[in-house]
Amino acid sequence: MQCGLTPIWISLQVMLWSSLLLIVIGLPLAWLLSRRRWWGQGLLEVVVTLPLVFPPIAIGFFLLLILGRDGWVNNLLPEGFQLELIFSFTALVLASVIAGLPLMIKPIQAAWQSETSQLVEASYGLGKTPWLTFWHITLPSIAPAVAAGLTLGVGRGMGEVGMSLMLGGNLVGQTDTLSLAIYNSVLDGDFDCAMQFTWILAGIALTLFVVLRRLGQRRF
Repeated sequence: MQCGLTPIWISLQVMLWSSLLLIVIGLPLAWLLSRRRWWGQGLLEVVVTLPLVFPPIAIGFFLLLILGRDGWVNNLLPEGFQLELIFSFTALVLASVIAGLPLMIKPIQAAWQSETSQLVEASYGLGKTPWLTFWHITLPSIAPAVAAGLTLGVGRGMGEVGMSLMLGGNLVGQTDTLSLAIYNSVLDGDFDCAMQFTWILAGIALTLFVVLRRLGQRRF
């Protein structure tokens, strides 16, 4: 392929790391949001949902102000402990996770609220501990929602441009994902390269769609 393999490799690494982080962060947040009302729940819901309704490039700019080299966080940290996050691979993963988190959380939150409450109460009534209930009742019940949410979240992160552009810096060969590589190719007038990257990204998206469809038809 004439356009180089670096954006593909970067995107696959971002997919892997963002998948792991979406599980680690998304499951606890979905559980918190599915619980009965508690102080601060509304604010957390707004923060989690924000990437769905607010322009990604604006969120990226706001995060740049917070996490940048001269940002608000580094101004509060002592010398030697300041963050070197912006314009790095880590920043790309962060952008992907933030973009995909709402789509990861919402299906799991709905499943936790509607599908497991009665089963959990019945399990407790039979004397099962919370730990056994989680592994034998809750987790199998929400597994399809977890799989669907993860697929949607990773897919959304793969197509992210605005936040990736702001946080990753679009450094060719370092932080240019497939989406950014398409953007760069179009700006350079290299439509053939842009088309090649588009087909690759379309193939990944189609694969995610097939996985999501099969998981939706599967009984766990």
